[in-house]
Amino acid sequence: MKNFRGMGVSEQFQDLKEKPYRYLLSYFPLQQNKIKRERETSINLFVIMASETEDIKYEESFIKNSRGMKLFTCKWLPANQEPKALLFICHGYAMECSITMNSTARRLVKAGFGVYGMDYEGHGKSDGLSAYVPNFDHLVDDVSAHYTSVCEREENKEKMRFLVGESMGGAVLLLLHRKKPEFWDGAVLVAPMCKIAEEMKPSPVVISILSKLSGVIPTWKIIPGQDIIETAFKQPEIRKQVRENPYCYKGRPRLKTAYELLRISTDLEKRLNEVSLPFMVLHGEDDKVTDKAVSRELYEVASSSDKTFKLYPGMWHGLLYGETPENIEIVFADIINWLDKRASDGNGSFESELKRKNDGLPLKG
Repeated sequence: MKNFRGMGVSEQFQDLKEKPYRYLLSYFPLQQNKIKRERETSINLFVIMASETEDIKYEESFIKNSRGMKLFTCKWLPANQEPKALLFICHGYAMECSITMNSTARRLVKAGFGVYGMDYEGHGKSDGLSAYVPNFDHLVDDVSAHYTSVCEREENKEKMRFLVGESMGGAVLLLLHRKKPEFWDGAVLVAPMCKIAEEMKPSPVVISILSKLSGVIPTWKIIPGQDIIETAFKQPEIRKQVRENPYCYKGRPRLKTAYELLRISTDLEKRLNEVSLPFMVLHGEDDKVTDKAVSRELYEVASSSDKTFKLYPGMWHGLLYGETPENIEIVFADIINWLDKRASDGNGSFESELKRKNDGLPLKG
């Protein structure tokens, strides 16, 4: 993998840890051509930045999807040990991974896991019109292709793999599972978008009109609704951070995006019984963005024999980073305990051996 070591910029990586490519160009004007050449060395993979702090190794890269778009990816790994399992983050609508999900990833790495993330088309540092999702199925295909390729690397083939999805990322997670039902070892769904809460949806008449318009003016930002940032995150300082994050979208939902979210959540709600992998679903009791009742329904009707439901009194939508520090500790203790048990039980288990056989790996022993 290419990086910027030897170019006179590695010493500044800590300061630039969460700044994009264009900032590298502005910080090092005399080395612009060299940086550009390094960036364009590979057609399929562009490694932008790497840093190692607090026993965590962090790297950022770009891949190209099947439609020729550059998508941002990143990973957080334990610097001094092999991860006990791999976790793959599916972020929420209008969010991104490297900044918004950084605290989540670091908590999980400190618990011994390797964590991978990526920004969807139209999100974060990836190509595409901001917060525009012309086809949700394409988005899922992108995530599936990248995360599967990571799992199939030689060093990862024998590691257990879990999905972690927040809000819209919960919908992405469930569709990844539907796409490859036997591939994933388990999932953590945090306030998943299996149904958009009634408080956030326009009236049925407005929905009908906007659905027709989405084919004519798909990118228009005219969907009425509440301020998601104000509604999702309890802590004012977190709302401020999200608003100041240049990679988070703050405008009204685009017509086609809103249509796709409604289409996918409606489809998921009808097929909750098909969910068969081990999972834990968490929801705040005071969530006004996604519907907690559907999370409970997922727990009740899913065909999985290993399922857990946690409902947190007084908590909002943003359980991973939008709550009080005390509440966040409670949530992560539950997540890490659940993952630790499955990672420990899964190695050498009957289900693990079946997955190895499915992956074409030799059985242990």
